Amino acid sequence: MARIRASRVGEQVKKELSHVLQHEMKDPRIGFVTITAVEMSGDLQQAKVFISVLGDEEQKRQTLDGLDKAKGYLRTEVGRRIHLRHTPELIFKFDESIEHGQHISKLLEEVNRDESGNR
Repeated sequence: MARIRASRVGEQVKKELSHVLQHEMKDPRIGFVTITAVEMSGDLQQAKVFISVLGDEEQKRQTLDGLDKAKGYLRTEVGRRIHLRHTPELIFKFDESIEHGQHISKLLEEVNRDESGNR
């Protein structure tokens, strides 16, 4: 039951953070950010927010810096919008799954090319 509640709260946190980032953030360091997932701790005290950022490594670093500086504001907004007894601490992490998937696709394409050339 606690896992289901954590999942539901995580989805609400994701929805509200996405809205705030799209419509209310003015920090120029924060680029095009997509929240890919939110994992809540069992006690709902922490939220790991997985993000994907469009851009190079420097843009990713600047975006993460901007999000870290805005944690207080973002946490306050989330708490105000979803009415939890304790607003979770936000921990931003890069979601490497997209880049990992692209790397695997590239490797598969190379294998397919090698097999086609050897026939």
